[in-house]
Formats: sequence, C-alpha cells, structure tokens
Amino acid sequence: MVEGLMVAMIAFALGGILKGAIGAGTPVIVIPLMSIYFDVPYAVSVFVLPALLSNIWQGWQYRHALLDRGFVIRLAIGAAIGALIGSILLASLPSDFLSITVGVLALCYIGFRLAKPDWQLDYGLASRIVLPVGVMAGILQGAAGISAPVSMTFLHALKLSRPQFIATISVLFSSMAMVQLPTLTSLGVLDGQRFLISMAACIPLFLGMPVGAWLVRHVQPKVFDRLIMILLFVIAVGLILESL
Repeated sequence: MVEGLMVAMIAFALGGILKGAIGAGTPVIVIPLMSIYFDVPYAVSVFVLPALLSNIWQGWQYRHALLDRGFVIRLAIGAAIGALIGSILLASLPSDFLSITVGVLALCYIGFRLAKPDWQLDYGLASRIVLPVGVMAGILQGAAGISAPVSMTFLHALKLSRPQFIATISVLFSSMAMVQLPTLTSLGVLDGQRFLISMAACIPLFLGMPVGAWLVRHVQPKVFDRLIMILLFVIAVGLILESL
C-alpha cells in the first residue's frame, strides 16, 4: 500500500510535468502506473480531483485562446454525457478487463502517434463530429481513465497552437471530471479515503506543471515526446501482462 502510494505520487509529479509542457497527458501516465498497484476504479477515482482542479486552473490561464464557443460547448456536453456512461461502466466491469483496456488504449495511442504524426483534420469536418467525439472521449475517460486515443488525437489533428490546444482540452477534461466526481461518489467508487489521497495527489501534480512549462522552452518537443512514448509503452505492456 505504502509503496503503491509513493509510486502514485511520483506518477502525478511526472504527469504534472507532462501537463505543464503540452497541456494534457497526465492520465496516460498516472492511470496505467497506479493500476499496477491498485485496480482501475481506484486509480480513476483518485485521479478525478487533481484532474478537475488542474484543468480549471490551466483552462483559466489560457482562456484567451479558446476555439469558437459553439465548438467548445458541443465538445464539453458530449464529454460530460460520455463520462456519466463511462463512470457507470467503471463501477460494473471486472477489474482485469479494465486494466487490459487501459493498457490496450495506451498502446493504440502510441501506435497512432507513430503511424500518423502529421495527420490533419479539416476544422469544418471536426465541427460536425465534435459532439460524438466528445461522447466517445468521455466514455473512455469514465470507464478506463484514459481518453487520449480519442481526445488528444482529435485535437492534435486540428493542428492547433499550443495555447489553443491547452485551452480547449482543459474544458474537455474539466467537463468530464465535473461529472465523474459526483457520479463516482454516489456509486461508492470514490470513498473518503480515496478522496483524501486524491487531495494529496494535487500537490505533486501542481508542483510538476511549472517544471513542464520550463522544459518545453528548453528541450526539443520531439525528444520530450519520444521519452514519454517509451515510458508509456513500458507501463502499458506491464499492465497488460499483469492482468492476463
């Protein structure tokens, strides 16, 4: 238990560095790593409060760079609906199945990033599909704690500037966390002990974010990105093997 919590705090610090650098990616590190020591529902429930607070904070910092209101509202509504569905699935699906799902989703994200690094999505088409994309991202985030294969891929494909990307994805993650927090509490997944750990996890996460913001100014983004992909691959494979 103690070792697992120490690893969890390190994971949140690493996730904070990643979030400070690119505005997202914290669950891609935290959920698989925590799921090795705990189960997926535990990891997802502990992650909710840090996700909510960090995204509100970062979203406010970059509010000037938000995309058009209609696009963002549809994305947020879809994500909230999906998060509700996903949270219910989280409480009912077997733990090993969820762990394997997290690992597979992480590998899918890596594979797509490597196979299609320059893929671009037309903004007009993105505006038409943003609601169902938000729903799918919310379901994945709610059920497995990782929406990156959908959410980050979708927004990356729009080739947004860093401020636009951070502002938009912060709204997406905030809307999901706002639904997850009361839903997981009512379902008994987020209990008092997990909430206290969730509060404690905010500290390393927020300490890591300024470090990430500094790194992105001094380290080539491609190098930073490749290191994260390698780390994620090792974690994902370990998680899958552990659950088989």
